[in-house]
Amino acid sequence: MGRPFLTAQWRKLILVNYEVQPSVLHSYLPIGTELDLWNNKCYVSLVGFMFLDTKVKGCKLPGHVNFEEVNLRFYVKHTTLDGTQRRGVVFVREIVPKPIITTIANKVYKEHYQTLPMQHDWFHTVDELKVKYSWFTGNREHLIAVETENKPFSIVTGSEEEFITEHYWGYTKIDAKRTSEYEVKHPSWKVYKVKKANIGVDFQLTYGNDFEFLNDLKPSSVMLAEGSDISVGNKRIIK
Repeated sequence: MGRPFLTAQWRKLILVNYEVQPSVLHSYLPIGTELDLWNNKCYVSLVGFMFLDTKVKGCKLPGHVNFEEVNLRFYVKHTTLDGTQRRGVVFVREIVPKPIITTIANKVYKEHYQTLPMQHDWFHTVDELKVKYSWFTGNREHLIAVETENKPFSIVTGSEEEFITEHYWGYTKIDAKRTSEYEVKHPSWKVYKVKKANIGVDFQLTYGNDFEFLNDLKPSSVMLAEGSDISVGNKRIIK
């Protein structure tokens, strides 16, 4: 496939996970995919993190190297013609503070990016991490924040952490007959033990009426992953 479309570091990923009814997501499913469940549970995740050292086709775009992203995503499977099963994610919407990133992602990958003012705050001591991501819409601040122990540990095979963090393909619904597929490569991440979490989000304002119910739903889990270098491959079209 040649040079990756994008390389970067994804760092300090807050993952807020909600168990939902599968019917909520059926209209968002790209053709050729099906929902991927963990222990018969269907999840959506609100994810905030930093893009660092970002390069598109090996080149850095001035002013677009380090920036925040927050996205709402869910988990799917796709079976290839040879029977191989690929586990991936579908993004409902991805928020970034850089309009050029939004333009490129929406045009090239047919994603659902939105540009909004954003901030982040990282604070650490020998024993503790504090990580916060915030964005601004509807005349208010929305935020996700965690306090964790500063001792990362490896993910256990078969765990919820493994399911949430180890989906290595992206799928986008172009229309009723076409899906965009791309590979995301990264090693298995280490995670931190979360002690406190603060979820201050109006999901209706940020993600629309279909997800307003998340305002009253308690997260099933909240995680903080360290992240790593990543690469995003060139897209192909599934029909």
